[in-house]
Amino acid sequence: MKNITILVPENAVLASVNDPRNIFTSINQFLEADGKKPLFSVQLVGLTKDVKLHDGMFTVHTDAVIDNVHKTDLVFVPAISGDIKTTLELNKGFIPWIISQYENGAEVCSLCVGAFLLASTGLVNGKSCSTHWLFVNQFREMFPEVNLVDARIVTEDQGVYSSGGATSYWNLLLHLVEKYTSRDMAIRAAKYFAIDIERNSQASFMIFNGQKGHEDDAVKKAQEFIERNFEEKITLDQLSDMFAIGRRSFERRFKKATNNTVTEYIQRVKIEVAKKHFETSRKNITEVMYDVGYTDNKAFRSTFKKVTGLSPIAYKNKYNRSALF
Repeated sequence: MKNITILVPENAVLASVNDPRNIFTSINQFLEADGKKPLFSVQLVGLTKDVKLHDGMFTVHTDAVIDNVHKTDLVFVPAISGDIKTTLELNKGFIPWIISQYENGAEVCSLCVGAFLLASTGLVNGKSCSTHWLFVNQFREMFPEVNLVDARIVTEDQGVYSSGGATSYWNLLLHLVEKYTSRDMAIRAAKYFAIDIERNSQASFMIFNGQKGHEDDAVKKAQEFIERNFEEKITLDQLSDMFAIGRRSFERRFKKATNNTVTEYIQRVKIEVAKKHFETSRKNITEVMYDVGYTDNKAFRSTFKKVTGLSPIAYKNKYNRSALF
């Protein structure tokens, strides 16, 4: 029997507490229907017996408090909501317990923005981790020691797991079902819960807003220039001359402030504009390519797929309603 502990933090997202419980209890039911013994013992565990969520709209009655759970095999850290730093402070009592369980052989898994609470333990320092794409800049600022893989839906690194944003955690749940049972059981669960089992990237959902939460005025002005003139051919030399900063120094400052090289930032701005065209217009791929300043069809398609995880035509077919008719 594998013991699964689902934490119930203050300000937890209710669905990310209930869904892990639901899938593993369902797997037990599938096994019993096949004449086999259930494999999972699932507990909801909090700092207190009753935890209020969503401004008191819901109350979760936990099965136990952490002081009474001395050994488990798998710990789930669900998504959290509200102000991140405030929520982390409210739930700091979980941190030594999570560390202790990991050191005693348990695996630890965060769902969506639960990665912030997981990262607060230090267990993902130097390891790969994912979270909701909307929070990647804040995550990198708070936890620079973590290797954040912002497009990945599922990460697994030395017994620590994480998922991308929102409902993408279902793919991590299926990954764990397959690991602990079988591929056949994971497929069965995917069909039962209507989940696309092979989804491995959240890149197509990401919206690039630029990273401007920094204090480097020259870099901010360069970002604004790029965003106003994305259809033009902009070079690093041009920008460094514009702000009278040495080329290497400007590149270093830009990368530090935005977590992108100048070339990467230009590409992401162009592709974000191209995505909007594909979502809302009837323009073909070549027209959009020229609109955003690309002249090489192969380079445009390659960069688009690298950024979004989809080809231009696949993206258009996915998000443009007119493409369906």
